Amino acid sequence: MSYLLHIDSSSLGEASVSHQVAQSFRDRWQGPVVHRDLAASPVPHLSAAGVTARVTDSAQHTPEQATAATLQDELIEEFLGAGAYLFTVPMYNLSMPSVFKAWLDQIIVMDRTLILHNGPSPVAGRPAVLISARGGGYGPGTPNEGLDYVVPTLEAVLGNLLGLDVTAVTPELTMAPEAPALAPLLPLHEASMTAAHDTARTLATTFATTVRTTFGTARAA
Repeated sequence: MSYLLHIDSSSLGEASVSHQVAQSFRDRWQGPVVHRDLAASPVPHLSAAGVTARVTDSAQHTPEQATAATLQDELIEEFLGAGAYLFTVPMYNLSMPSVFKAWLDQIIVMDRTLILHNGPSPVAGRPAVLISARGGGYGPGTPNEGLDYVVPTLEAVLGNLLGLDVTAVTPELTMAPEAPALAPLLPLHEASMTAAHDTARTLATTFATTVRTTFGTARAA
């Protein structure tokens, strides 16, 4: 069985709601996990050296290009080696943490993870769960409807570009216990949290079965 790749981008560590829901997934997961905590050990934002290294023969790399290419190779091989994915990406100011965007920019490389012609992505169809806690509510009918720029963006990037089968889990109203103005919404927050943890546990079981079937068949072949 291949490993679960957990990419964590919350600045709050174990105090993060996104992280706590992700832990419910991991507590139920049966198998190895590779965990990369981008808040604790951020990857650099994509540089000119990183971009040009992709289209320059390795024998001609400058020292800066060689360093950038080595990092990209490490991150891409880690990404490609996983059988399932757990992304902890809380909403910060209506968008994703910059450390997660930096990671995406490092691993999305034409003809390696992004395949526009000649077949599907090498990770096409692999299961991924995206856990994104947010302080308010952003669902249909709420005042914030349409202002979620995390889940739709990452469904497009992880799903449409990279081919992953993405399921989003969005624990909401996490500010309700702290903000007096949101106190009337506390029951909705508590219900959202319960549903998020339950869904995470269910997905872990489902993903494990999918990965065993897929990679077990691949090894048998």
